[in-house]
Amino acid sequence: MKFDALLIVSFGGPEAMADVMPFLENVLRGKNVSEERKKEVAHHYEMFNGVSPINAQNRELIELLKEKFKKENIQLPIFWGNRNWKPYLKDTFQEMKAAGVSNVLVYFASAYGSYSGCRQYFENIAHAQKETGTEAIHVERLPLFFDHPNFIQVNVQNIQKQMKLASSDAHLAFTAHSIPVSMTQTSPYVTQLRQACELVAGKVGISSWELVYQSRSGPPQVPWLELDICDHLEVIAKKGVREVILSPIGFVSDHMEVKYDLDIEAKQKAEQLGLKVYRASSAGNDPLMIDMIASMIQDRMKGQSAFICKSDCCPNPRR
Repeated sequence: MKFDALLIVSFGGPEAMADVMPFLENVLRGKNVSEERKKEVAHHYEMFNGVSPINAQNRELIELLKEKFKKENIQLPIFWGNRNWKPYLKDTFQEMKAAGVSNVLVYFASAYGSYSGCRQYFENIAHAQKETGTEAIHVERLPLFFDHPNFIQVNVQNIQKQMKLASSDAHLAFTAHSIPVSMTQTSPYVTQLRQACELVAGKVGISSWELVYQSRSGPPQVPWLELDICDHLEVIAKKGVREVILSPIGFVSDHMEVKYDLDIEAKQKAEQLGLKVYRASSAGNDPLMIDMIASMIQDRMKGQSAFICKSDCCPNPRR
């Protein structure tokens, strides 16, 4: 199949204080989240003047990919659409239709398989296509990359930078977005996370490590993945650990949740416990990530096997 565009699909984020509450309404629509919790999350954005880093990171990604495409002679225009904020996917599909796009490769800004990180994006795309009458545009996603050598190596390098600052017996805490336990029963999310952690920990040579979670947002009566990073810090402090390296391996970029949950909340907890914290960056737009995306595109354009999700993969457990 001949592809004629690349579509980057991301979560989206506000870029001004006036955007914050409308953005959160989009994110939380249909979910049982109290107004008190919405205001609490809105305050997180207020601490950053209402600006999430995610859109700027995606703009940078697009420019870097354009440069890479020129060097590699990849003849694909790049489009970008978000789930929860401008540019919305429906507007992007209208743009692609106007540009005559018929077959589009899609890069999801998510490395792991889960409902919210994969299946829901397909649902978002299907809804956008139906709403705009663009169902004729063929959509095919690039592979999951949780174990791709480049993704692993970027995380290795980012941790190694912090290892130079920490003592040799520092503990390593990998973090990922917590999701309802029911979602983990229908997706490979935890298995893939642990595979990535094991690969990275093995390469950096740290045996004292743990995969923990952050950013829980559901009602307390619904089981979500644990331990939370702050609870984990309490556990290791009681065991005598004095230094910890935080690696947000479950995230592709340092967006708002990473910055608030780790750089503010977790660091405050660590200070209370007398722990010294070293925070590794996420993979972000490292040159290795740009190379990885370009390589996956070239492989598919050369006719290598398509990445196909099973029809029953990562369903929404709420349905």
